Amino acid sequence: MAGLTALLLAGRRPGTDPLAASRGVALKALIPVAGRAMVARVTDTLLACPEIERVRVLTQDVDAITAALAPDPRVSVERSGDGIAASVAKIAREGRPLFVTTADHPLLTPATVSAFLAAAGGVDVAVGVVERGVVEARFPNTRRTWLRFKDGAWTGANLFRLQGWSALPVLTAWGQVEQDRKKGWRLIARFGPALLVRALTRTITLEMAVRRAGRRLGVTARAIPLADPLAAVDVDKPEDLALAEGVLGGRA
Repeated sequence: MAGLTALLLAGRRPGTDPLAASRGVALKALIPVAGRAMVARVTDTLLACPEIERVRVLTQDVDAITAALAPDPRVSVERSGDGIAASVAKIAREGRPLFVTTADHPLLTPATVSAFLAAAGGVDVAVGVVERGVVEARFPNTRRTWLRFKDGAWTGANLFRLQGWSALPVLTAWGQVEQDRKKGWRLIARFGPALLVRALTRTITLEMAVRRAGRRLGVTARAIPLADPLAAVDVDKPEDLALAEGVLGGRA
């Protein structure tokens, strides 16, 4: 895994981000958490991972993101294209394996990244997930988007490993379902009625569902369960921001 390139997604969706606007910044990635912009926190986390050689930050606002980061020859800030999937696919076509995460992940730790990468080899696409019991054991009142399967309810961790060219079918599919990312049943339905029925009746595990979805796209795919509840906390709303600041301040 050594020498891996990390893609850090620090762009914005069309329209005004209400959380960023409430904090007086143009981008969610620039929101300060415990005194530091989220994008700077995540960049430092990635640079502390021995598996990662360089960090490529993708954003529509290159100057603003560059100003928030300390100069480092291992970090580049690049203009993203139209849509997350298309931007990542452009770099995946270079052929090198990639680790992908998001700038709204200020509680991400090097240990969690390393644990994910250690389990993510040998497939075209690996996706980090956290089971509901793991999250609620520490944060019983947090609200997440849960996908329910035979082996529990799961939420995404915004951690992905892509094996270069071979991951392109998944990125193409992601571009088509991106608007459904917060609607679990719609997302699953995109992979066929049989998988949707088995998910709704909870007669299939998450791992089996991910493998079947991958086969439908012609790739090998794996869900990687993570033991760290912090991996499930991305900052999308004011209560997420309060939680992140509470954790970093030793209060949560």
